[in-house]
Amino acid sequence: MGASYHQFCPVAKTMELLDERWTLLVVRELVAGSRHFNDLRRGLPRISPTLLSKRLQHLTAAGIVERRPSDRDVQYVLTPAGEELAPIVQALGAWGVRWIGELGDRDLDPKLLLWDWHRNVDLSAVPAGRTVVGFRFPTAPARRRDWWLVLTPAEADVCDADPGYDVAVQVTADLRRLIDVWRGDVTWSDAMRAGDVELTGPAALRRAVPDWFRPSAFAAVPRVSSAD
Repeated sequence: MGASYHQFCPVAKTMELLDERWTLLVVRELVAGSRHFNDLRRGLPRISPTLLSKRLQHLTAAGIVERRPSDRDVQYVLTPAGEELAPIVQALGAWGVRWIGELGDRDLDPKLLLWDWHRNVDLSAVPAGRTVVGFRFPTAPARRRDWWLVLTPAEADVCDADPGYDVAVQVTADLRRLIDVWRGDVTWSDAMRAGDVELTGPAALRRAVPDWFRPSAFAAVPRVSSAD
């Protein structure tokens, strides 16, 4: 636990537990469905394995996370106390959408975008068999420029190396604009009409792609207009 505020206020006591760097983002990932250490790392790529282990130990000791060992690996699951943090995480995200200004260039991460999107695929909408969607961000650094989502009606997987399957649809996009699509700031059709997002492949698949991806949980949050 972090340093004490030495206040009896429950807000202060809660923040003693949750305001250490990365702690609430670990909770965010658990709320989003991550259960395994490597999945948590993919959702939090800038945290070191050592620090992630420390934060998980901290949350486990506080009764927020339960560590469930098995023969193959370990799962981290929110306890009832941890599950009560889900609406708090949602409220913080909604507040950020409404009141935090434009994203900085260093906030734009294709790895996080594809990780978020792969776990929000509408598997009931994807074609039978295997469908590979390629993503290219031309202005991103070379090692973060190309990504692949491998989709089946049973699962979605994100790859940062060519999985070796034929690409059914290629998405070439300005990274910032595709993040805007994910966040619900612009629609697929508006981004494509502006030339910021281009889809290549069979016409039927190009038309279907937007329906395969659910938007962010915060996409429906009402925005604050300049007149508000």
